[in-house]
Amino acid sequence: MIKAGAIDKGMFLLIKNEPHLVVEREFVNPGKGSAFARLKLKNLITGQVLRETMKTQDNVEEAAVSEKSCQYLYADGESYHFMENSTCEQFTVPFTGFEEIKFFMIEGDTYKVVIWGEKPIDVKLPAKMVYTVTQASEGVKGDTVTKTTKPVTIETGLVVRVPLFIKEGERVMINTETKEYVERVNN
Repeated sequence: MIKAGAIDKGMFLLIKNEPHLVVEREFVNPGKGSAFARLKLKNLITGQVLRETMKTQDNVEEAAVSEKSCQYLYADGESYHFMENSTCEQFTVPFTGFEEIKFFMIEGDTYKVVIWGEKPIDVKLPAKMVYTVTQASEGVKGDTVTKTTKPVTIETGLVVRVPLFIKEGERVMINTETKEYVERVNN
């Protein structure tokens, strides 16, 4: 058990006997009354989002989860396929609730897969990842008075807005939470 006041973003909680990921946490200390935490939780079984308000002294059960380093193999129409690095055991993670991560995973790379019981329930992506630009239009010369951007497509198929100077073939760092350009990476 953990006090609601100690809950932080990224933790796994057991609510109604199902694991939930804390997506957002806001601590509120009103002038009158006791402090409380507003939580945005993602159900890792159904993918539904739940909003909860808890007093900071309330107890919440942490979900007993483990993380495994796994190599991403491929995706078919329904699931992502992984292989655990230490045992070479292969397993799948269904698309449901994880449709967005396909834009960040590269075949052959290693990711942390969160396991609850025997079931994979989440894939942890690094906060920032580097990708190659596969399609980029030319920027308009002289159009640099303001922070002008253009859309480019990265190797996973995601379209991201980047500064005009980014060209096809260059590598860029992308924030996986916001899907925004961070910086150009020189190798």
